[in-house]
Amino acid sequence: MDGKKRVLIVDDSRFSISIITEMLERNGYEVVGEAMNKEEVEQKASELKPDVVTMDMTLPGTDGFECTEIVKKVSPESSVVIVSSLMDEELLEKAKKLKVSGYIQKPVEESQLLAELERASNYKDIFNTLEGIYFDVFKESFADNMNKMTRTLVNFKDEQKKNNVERSKGISIVIGIIGAFSGKMVVDLSNETAGNMASEILKKEEVDMDTILNLLSEWANIIAGNACSMLNMKDRSYGLKIAPPTIFYGEAINISQVNLEVMSVDIETSFGEVTMSVGFKRGEK
Repeated sequence: MDGKKRVLIVDDSRFSISIITEMLERNGYEVVGEAMNKEEVEQKASELKPDVVTMDMTLPGTDGFECTEIVKKVSPESSVVIVSSLMDEELLEKAKKLKVSGYIQKPVEESQLLAELERASNYKDIFNTLEGIYFDVFKESFADNMNKMTRTLVNFKDEQKKNNVERSKGISIVIGIIGAFSGKMVVDLSNETAGNMASEILKKEEVDMDTILNLLSEWANIIAGNACSMLNMKDRSYGLKIAPPTIFYGEAINISQVNLEVMSVDIETSFGEVTMSVGFKRGEK
């Protein structure tokens, strides 16, 4: 491990603290402290600024949720991983809202503990790497699939960052992306461009709108799916998956990128112009 990652253990059991400490120290982590109640959590998280905090759920006079909020307040750069015998849907939902990085159920398995802490402690580096490569991968997937489906080449132009609302050309396909980080891909094109593309792919002069929309859904699904697969091959910790596509079409449609900065590019195709926008945001931390 390049540089020891610093861990604060929060647990009211000396036995659990001893077990977790032994697992971490023999694998290159530095256990910088332990806390057994709310006051100790606030004091030590504030003073030590650990990379990761392991958090038990049952603590005297408080619980892991309250202590996680304290950690986020006094040491916002610290990641929190729950290590508890309690593990149910309600707990997981609350933990997600607090942006917890991982969940481990006791008795602790060493391999799972190490995997969760590695992901949590390297969170920023992993996201920064994704941020630097994802758009080139999506462009590669777009160009490759256009060539396979239509035997044509594309030209990318006017690449830029956006986080505003824009008017659609007529048809927008939105693909949600989930995993270690959440995001979305939006492909926007005019009815004419969509019709031209559908005619070429299906080898028909006239194609009805329902067929066009179904084809576009599958086309966008393939582009996003292939791109996510390529990214996962670069780093399995991304764990990216796509949600079913949603299509919006008609007049006066606005494309909103609220709370998400995206990379956007206009793409010249043989059938007309297409705009592709893709963005990711930091998910749980």
